[in-house]
Amino acid sequence: MNSSLATEISKRAAVAARAVATLNEAEKNLVLQRMADAIRAAQAEIIKTNEKDLASGAEKGLSDAMMDRLKLTPERVEGMATAIEEIIELQDPVGERYPFTTRPNGIQVDKMRIPLGVICMIYEARPNVTADAGALCFKSGNAVILRCGREAIESSKAIAAALHKALKDSNLPEDVITVVPTPDRELMTELLKQDQYIDLVIPRGGEGLIHFVSDNSKIPVIQHYKGVCHLYVDQDADLDKALQILLNGKTQRTGVCNALEGLLVHEAIADKFLPMAAKALAEKDVVIHSDQKSAKYFDNADVIADDAFGEEYLALEIAVRTVADFDAAIEHIQNFGSGHTEVIVTENNETAERFIRVVDSAVTMANASSRFSDGGQLGLGAEIGISTSKLHAYGPMGLQALTTEKFVVTGTGQIRD
Repeated sequence: MNSSLATEISKRAAVAARAVATLNEAEKNLVLQRMADAIRAAQAEIIKTNEKDLASGAEKGLSDAMMDRLKLTPERVEGMATAIEEIIELQDPVGERYPFTTRPNGIQVDKMRIPLGVICMIYEARPNVTADAGALCFKSGNAVILRCGREAIESSKAIAAALHKALKDSNLPEDVITVVPTPDRELMTELLKQDQYIDLVIPRGGEGLIHFVSDNSKIPVIQHYKGVCHLYVDQDADLDKALQILLNGKTQRTGVCNALEGLLVHEAIADKFLPMAAKALAEKDVVIHSDQKSAKYFDNADVIADDAFGEEYLALEIAVRTVADFDAAIEHIQNFGSGHTEVIVTENNETAERFIRVVDSAVTMANASSRFSDGGQLGLGAEIGISTSKLHAYGPMGLQALTTEKFVVTGTGQIRD
């Protein structure tokens, strides 16, 4: 039963993808505006439905981080609509064509961007992904299959209903954006076998989900296991600037993958900076896990072993370590980072540039909060996910990451000898 349902869903999405691929940018933007308008019009219904998911999540004892991701407010629903309108303003990559080479025999070789085809999104307590992924895949000429976790299934269906209204009003098939009707894991497993129809799988959620998808998929998977993001405060840092970046990265919103989970401080400025950090973090009720050197600056710090760093807390908790120098900070990041986002605060441009070049992560930052490691903040519009694997896409994924390139060859009758 699940096998036939998965095949039917995938096959219908593949057919719908051909309908999207024929639309030009103006046509797609008109539909996207209808989607934004439909979400605004359905705000009350979406929030009412979301309250049911929240109540169910509370009964199941979901973590604060999961509940925060699940919760929809009028501001967040408006944010979904606004994100779609931001995608309208972005240039459509589909059809972009540029010269590659002209061969000695006169044939002209170009490259052109084309849609991937069918994307399968698998996510947990993130109902906003329904709108973000639907709009991004649509603008980039793809169909999308959305498999939501049971935590947010009703909210996602309510959002999808608004998107389907816009598609119907535009004489497009609803299968352009499909919400899998049940969060049944067996059905998800069957979807991961549909390599005949689905071109890419993007999981968003906990590390366990992403490992499961990667281990069971016959389809290429974009991976992002966790976000262990560090802030390194260099010996040449502006300490007031560093403190604000620390507080924003750790406390502005804790249950997200671009929140700070580690603080590294150069020993030359530890006596000045760590007391400042201790006072400010205490005022925000942040729990401190630290090495022995750093513990003396904090009240009730939890001293942890060297191999206990690298935790993704997703809460008001942070790991702190004093490092001997720049190289020690880099070694720590290489050992405990997750390839997501790493930040340096320094007034030394040479050190900042060295950090940016040496650190192996999808996003590296100098003198800016890790919270900017987000598709919308980086100018991509709403992101469909963050890739920490280097093949095809790396970092926040926007429109261009949902396309590929093909060769276009133009001749005047040439034949090969």
